[in-house]
Amino acid sequence: MLSHCSQVALAASEAMRNSQPSLRASAFPSDPSIDLLPSLAQASSAGPPAAVVFVHGVRTSNAIWGRQLAHVREAGHLAVAVDLPGHGERSDERFTLARAFEILDDAVASFPDDVPVVVVGMSLGGYTSLAYAASHPDRLAGIVACACSADPRGKPVALFREAASLMDAAGTATRRALGRVQDVLRAGRSLPGGARASAQLTGAGTFADPRLPGRPAWQVVTDVLHELAGRSSRADLRAAKVPVWLINGQRDHLRLDEKRYLDTAPDTALVVVPRAGHDVNLDAPDAFNDALSRALGDLTSRWSPARRLEPVGAAA
Repeated sequence: MLSHCSQVALAASEAMRNSQPSLRASAFPSDPSIDLLPSLAQASSAGPPAAVVFVHGVRTSNAIWGRQLAHVREAGHLAVAVDLPGHGERSDERFTLARAFEILDDAVASFPDDVPVVVVGMSLGGYTSLAYAASHPDRLAGIVACACSADPRGKPVALFREAASLMDAAGTATRRALGRVQDVLRAGRSLPGGARASAQLTGAGTFADPRLPGRPAWQVVTDVLHELAGRSSRADLRAAKVPVWLINGQRDHLRLDEKRYLDTAPDTALVVVPRAGHDVNLDAPDAFNDALSRALGDLTSRWSPARRLEPVGAAA
């Protein structure tokens, strides 16, 4: 006999097949084994394929998007992956949201005006993308926010900001000690959900990940947390006034507020990728690319060129 959660998920899948335009799917952390990918039907669109701007997470770079860039370009999408300030080719800059928004402005402006633009953000890139959409709702067809379904506001962020400040001033031995946070996370020991989420947001949860070389200095973490402290990503989601897809790894602790995110913006779609962790595009690239294609198809189908002519803050 199916569990109650499984019955709810199956009913949701059937409802999605029968009523397209909401495309809302949900899987809750209490029952993460449900694979919702087959239930999401890609929407058809008559216009040009959406252009895509990829935005990486903290202490990584645009290099994490290699397989996604190849995937969307092969499907006919224009695409670019940017480096945030303090990362990659911009490692000599200090991270601020204002500077990040300028980088996204330039990336969006690089595409033709008649092409819808979707920003795909991972972790810090997801929070940055939601914040950008909140202040630039006329520029975008939608957001795909990955690995960022936990509101960063609150004590965990403040605590990790202080810890990161110490790390920036500390020696090598102390930095290695913080790397042991990764061991605690992987061993499954009990940590508050907010502390786990903050560890992943700051990059501590993947401190020694060989797939993500060339990490910036810890100073960038203090800059990031200073910018995010006191800011609500749920408020940004509410203010964005563009469709949003959430893509999360089943094992990611930054799924903490999934249900609240869906309640905040009822038109939001959610995909949980089975067996993937925080770095969902690296852990399960094929499943992630499949979900991304479906998201791009849906967001393109709901975009109107007239949107770019609407003033910022116009009613949806």
